[in-house]
Amino acid sequence: MNSTNASIRQTSFELPGQTNFYRGKVRDVYEIDNQYLVMVASDRISAFDVILPREIPGKGAILNTIAAFFLEMTRHEVPNWLMKVPDGRVSIGRKCDPFPVEMVIRGYLCGHALRQYNAGKRTLCGVEMPENMKPYEAFPEPIITPSTKAHEGHDEDISREEILSRRLVSEADYIILEKYTRQLFEAGSKYAKERGLILADTKFEFGKRDGTIYLIDEILTPDSSRYFYEEGYKEHIAAGTTPIQLSKEFVREWLMANGFQGLEGQKIPEMTDEVVTMIVNRYKELFKLVTGQDFETLKMVSSLPELEKKIAEALKSL
Repeated sequence: MNSTNASIRQTSFELPGQTNFYRGKVRDVYEIDNQYLVMVASDRISAFDVILPREIPGKGAILNTIAAFFLEMTRHEVPNWLMKVPDGRVSIGRKCDPFPVEMVIRGYLCGHALRQYNAGKRTLCGVEMPENMKPYEAFPEPIITPSTKAHEGHDEDISREEILSRRLVSEADYIILEKYTRQLFEAGSKYAKERGLILADTKFEFGKRDGTIYLIDEILTPDSSRYFYEEGYKEHIAAGTTPIQLSKEFVREWLMANGFQGLEGQKIPEMTDEVVTMIVNRYKELFKLVTGQDFETLKMVSSLPELEKKIAEALKSL
């Protein structure tokens, strides 16, 4: 089996010191000795908070490797959870107590913000959006629009005021979360520009351990971020057309075009081999653009037993 073509739907490992297990939308998370987390990025794909029926081969390794790339790049600015990447699909790091909010930051009017804007709303998460904005246009300054984290179902928009009044995060910690969010977005935007891309929006998650706030989970991947090609962007805005995107938004757009938005009673459209191949190629393209490497260079073992053994070996040296 070629490891670059194999897909992983899910794992069921029994790792040394394993104390808990959680299966997220796309990651299988193993807790070790109540101190560390092993995150295995599967090839599941979700949209509108629904896990789609087919895997995208190699997607997990692409997302995990891009996230590790950016976690290393920004480590000097913001402390993060990552300690080891023993395989393209696997990250091992510190277990933190996660804050119950996601820090979404938007530099451009697109995605959820654009859908709200088109519905006539001019306030998102307590933040005012200017009148007369064009779709996909840059905000005067990036805006932070947090959401609550849902283990199942849809995340919900929430304002800074609500977060503080409901005591989801202390004010002192929230000030740090905002600061880190802006620093990370600035660093990601600068790097994207060097690669001919525009970072339109993204989200970050944070946790706390021993009094220190850490950046956790993935960052700046196409599952958590939206990128535009810089080339042709201005022409698209002037013409009122959609800039070429490298993000998971194209999956959502395909689903919407086929009558699915995650609403009750709606049926997920058939994901043909052609659709899966299209999605795979988009992920590979972003990987190449972001890292400068070809997908085929990723170091991955080719079977689940080999992967379990590789993780166990990595845990020994923690």
